[in-house]
Amino acid sequence: MPGVSAILTAAGESRRMGRPKPLLPWRGTTLVEHQIRALFNAGVSEVVVVVGHEADAVSAQVAGTGARCMVNPDYLQGKTTSIKAGLKAISGDADAILLLAVDQPRTEFIIAAVVEAHATGDSLITSPRYEGHGGHPLIFAASLRDELARISEEKQGIREVFLAHRDSVQEYVIGDPMIRLDLNTPDAYEDALWRYG
Repeated sequence: MPGVSAILTAAGESRRMGRPKPLLPWRGTTLVEHQIRALFNAGVSEVVVVVGHEADAVSAQVAGTGARCMVNPDYLQGKTTSIKAGLKAISGDADAILLLAVDQPRTEFIIAAVVEAHATGDSLITSPRYEGHGGHPLIFAASLRDELARISEEKQGIREVFLAHRDSVQEYVIGDPMIRLDLNTPDAYEDALWRYG
């Protein structure tokens, strides 16, 4: 869908995984390339990949995908710094802002469904749900851009924006547990490869 700018955060140290998550093999390519491809195939208008740890190696995987890289020099200070770095890089004309982390692999069909739900709804925030639990990607109306730019680790990050607009959150139910998938540890990664890879 034109007008949706995606921020894909890929700057973390991957401490629990023990190796850079963006470079993990996934469905015949690397995780970061898979995520970029899925986002574009789902119809987003641009993808900004926020890099930090192993920035050169991750950026090399992004080259040629159509996505752009934004280096976050403050990535050690938390995830919120990567979201804010991405906000600086996306188009000022974006109608909506999609947030996804590189260790949350999603199919283009899941992403497209959430994008469509946001486009056809009238909520400021769209949050996919599976069996009563929230998942990703999250989509925010562009009108919340300034609020997102003020998030901090001390104030619960994007949760603060969620709580401020609780009455304007569309909870979009998806019957696919993949919306809850997070690859945080080697065991989680191996299990996900068996289930989804």
